Amino acid sequence: MTAPDPTADPVAAEAIRETAGDADTGAARVGARRVVVIGGSVIGLACAWSIARTRTAAEVVIYEPDDSGPGGVPTSGAGWVAGGMLAPFSEAWPGEESVFALGVASLRLWPDFLEALAPHTPPGPPIRSATHTHMLAVDDADARDLDMAMSWALGNDVVVGGINDADLRRVTRRELREAEPSLARVARAAYRMDSEGAVDNRILLAALTRACRAEGVTWVREEVASLDDDVDADRVVLAAGSGSAALAGLPIRPVKGEVLRLRARPGCEDPPRGVIRAFVRGRPLYLVPRDGGLVVGATQYEHGDDRQVTVAGVRDLLADAEMIFPGIGEYELAEMIAGLRPMTPDNLPILGVDPDDPRLIHATGHGRNGIALTPITAATVGAELQGAPVPEAARAARADRFRRG
Repeated sequence: MTAPDPTADPVAAEAIRETAGDADTGAARVGARRVVVIGGSVIGLACAWSIARTRTAAEVVIYEPDDSGPGGVPTSGAGWVAGGMLAPFSEAWPGEESVFALGVASLRLWPDFLEALAPHTPPGPPIRSATHTHMLAVDDADARDLDMAMSWALGNDVVVGGINDADLRRVTRRELREAEPSLARVARAAYRMDSEGAVDNRILLAALTRACRAEGVTWVREEVASLDDDVDADRVVLAAGSGSAALAGLPIRPVKGEVLRLRARPGCEDPPRGVIRAFVRGRPLYLVPRDGGLVVGATQYEHGDDRQVTVAGVRDLLADAEMIFPGIGEYELAEMIAGLRPMTPDNLPILGVDPDDPRLIHATGHGRNGIALTPITAATVGAELQGAPVPEAARAARADRFRRG
């Protein structure tokens, strides 16, 4: 087998350079003959692509039973439902230093990740659907919470390299109107993040699927019930989302989120130019521009394995969205869909070698940040396989923090 070359993947190479010279004992061995990835949504595809293109394994196989989407991508995973936001700054919250640092580290990897993926992007709109974010609050209580969270982010020293005006800055109501003239004039406080924005999750899925095929990755369309009995591999990457709990005994629970996809009709007001995040009467809301329309989310329910869209969820999303963007009423309601976010107790994913099974590498439990954390997850899995240091920000997400027994 050809020796692994980490520099063949610019995202993995950059992540490894961050920690060059540091010791890390997480990798049980370097490379593998056969690597199996359990789960074929965004995280699983990205990990498989990274492993295959760096020649870290002689054979890379994805176990994913669902091929119901275009090109064989799964529609049952959270990646198909997601808003696709790259949003560590607009989701910053006091007390979540490790979550914040991991999100920022992954955001810094996205430009190289998209550049490497560009040759595999299908014809049509680009993967990147928005290049900035505005975060706003519509009443005094929400404004106080937003100011508190953004002040915490600006003063946080866990981000390597610091934060600048492109990452996060407060804007006036006039600046918000000039940037997003279609929004209602309801903001009590507003911030802008020029380094955030969003990707189109479904174009991303298609591009990653094409990239995997180009690198010789293969698929097994079977359900995995047991990692020991059903999988023949030197190393196993677990990227099964909320299904990872049953397979590996991990503290991951499914949290339901509902999303609406709207399509513009002739004469409709143009959608916002960038991502709009808002607090509306204490409820979080996002509006994400897509080619020809808009994605609206996101409700959050602790209802277990429930993927049904509810009347109350749709009502609240549309009412809150219309308060922010009045022109939404003329759009076509094209799709209502719900997905399950794989949440952990501390809101960090579970990344790296299992403490009790050196064959197993975790890439799961990303919660609502699965797409945002895709590049750093792939880099972490690649580093573990290559015997290189994992990215510094990923160390807080190591699997041994939930060691069983």
